[in-house]
Amino acid sequence: MDHRLGSAAAAASSGRLIVNSATKPSTSTLLFQFHPNFNIKTPPLKLSIFSHPSSANHFNKIYYYNSPYRLQLRHFPPIAATDQTYPPPPPPPQKQQRPSKSDANKRKLSIVVCSAVTVALAIANRVLYKLALVPMKEFPFFLAQLTTFGYVAIYFSILFMRYRAGIATDEMLSFPKIPFIIIGLLEALGVVSGMYSGAMLPGPAIPILNQTFLLWQLAFSMLILGRTYSLNRFAGSFLVAAGVVLAVTSGSEHDQLLSGVEFVWPAMMIASSAFQAVASILKESVFLDAATRLKGKLIDIFVVNSFGSGFQALFVLLFLPFLSNLKGIPLSEFPSYLKSGAACFFNIGANTTGCDGSPTLPLLYIITNIAFNISVLNLLKYSSAVVSSLAVMSSVPISIYILSLPLPYLPEGANLSPFFVLGSAVLMVGLIVYNFSWPVKQDSDIS
Repeated sequence: MDHRLGSAAAAASSGRLIVNSATKPSTSTLLFQFHPNFNIKTPPLKLSIFSHPSSANHFNKIYYYNSPYRLQLRHFPPIAATDQTYPPPPPPPQKQQRPSKSDANKRKLSIVVCSAVTVALAIANRVLYKLALVPMKEFPFFLAQLTTFGYVAIYFSILFMRYRAGIATDEMLSFPKIPFIIIGLLEALGVVSGMYSGAMLPGPAIPILNQTFLLWQLAFSMLILGRTYSLNRFAGSFLVAAGVVLAVTSGSEHDQLLSGVEFVWPAMMIASSAFQAVASILKESVFLDAATRLKGKLIDIFVVNSFGSGFQALFVLLFLPFLSNLKGIPLSEFPSYLKSGAACFFNIGANTTGCDGSPTLPLLYIITNIAFNISVLNLLKYSSAVVSSLAVMSSVPISIYILSLPLPYLPEGANLSPFFVLGSAVLMVGLIVYNFSWPVKQDSDIS
């Protein structure tokens, strides 16, 4: 019924529109009849609607019987539909379905498999890292630069092939470059400081000092990503820190692992871990941000690796004046230093004393390190920075044991004092406490 009819009915109820009493229903056509009975104590009220011949185009007559009122209603033409069209309303938002239990189990299984591969590569990477620095002890910058440019060439070649295959898209390549610039700067600082200090430190001390990576990562994860952690995480971190201190500083001066080593080298190794920890947190933030920018799609890991390594190589070149002064080499003699480093790396020429093991050991390290970085980033892509670091740190005890043994080009090995063993045990207990109940990242983080 038209709303204008209702307004007329309201007026009739007040007695203002009364039908002419001379009009008789007998001369009209009955259109509608209604018998309401809302109150059982009163007789039913009959409503009849007639069309009067003399007013077919003007009025319809409505008579109320058993009622003191009669209502006259004006006839209105049909309301024309408007020419304006409106788009259909959007469908209601669908509730995001939670992943099924089978999908969650598959996700956990894939994380466990990726973690096992990462642990194996981490052990090989730690051992080969020290072995590669044996022939390149005098040329750590050359090895760092060669490794960095090797990353750039390999990563961008793989990225180009993945772009041609449609895996890496234009939208991924147009991702803002500011995070990659910061990541490249931090990784350049970490690689250079780590190689300079690693050449001067005993082999078993390197994996121990690298465990400060977890402490830095925990702190920067809270600071940058706003994460909160449970009490067992803080307790595990404290035990890790205590184990590091106990392993490298306890015991008599003769029994200490770092006896006779200048303080600057372990401090530089700890700083290297800090730089790399911040870089890993920023990489995780890139994945999280990309999931929003790309509407749920995962950014290809080789986009992150390629641009990060490209800026890393750029910053390593910019560090040339500082690095040459650190090594006591005038900048004017730096080309000669690079030439000698290349000769030692390829083990060719007359002045290659002490370069035994090249180029096999450095090449093995570079290949393993690239595979290790891809594995860590792949694990980071599907889990979190903390989970990937825990997988890496699970390789610590085996790496320490292998590096303490007589190895090719390291025939003397290393004697592990009881305090070092005790500190390593405390460190591993800390890792277990920290890892007692680690959560799997939900699909809402990176889907």
